[in-house]
Amino acid sequence: EVQLVESGGGLVQAGGSLTLSCAVSGPAFDDYTIGWFRQAPGKEREGISCITISDLSTFYADSVKGRFTIFADNAKNTVYLRMNSLKPEDTAVYYCAAGLVRNTAVAAAYAYWGQGTQVTVSS
Repeated sequence: EVQLVESGGGLVQAGGSLTLSCAVSGPAFDDYTIGWFRQAPGKEREGISCITISDLSTFYADSVKGRFTIFADNAKNTVYLRMNSLKPEDTAVYYCAAGLVRNTAVAAAYAYWGQGTQVTVSS
């Protein structure tokens, strides 16, 4: 079974940066797409980015395109989300997830989920 553990969340001022990590354990890391999702209070979960490990193809939602970068370290079975130019509206719990899919940020397509990490951006 695949297990995911997020880290790197915290409190940052608007305009600042954070890098989230998603450590993935279990078989066949290379078979998966790892997605990043976020959920703010009272809002639906939003898929913001994903990376297909086999070919490192990526996807970004319009809300984060140009500000966030997803990348993987295959040697460490870890996927990162570098977040620059953070805005108060980026405040949410951020989750990573693994799925046998490609280039999709639809939550229902992902079978395995981490516990989430809180990101708070102050104005």
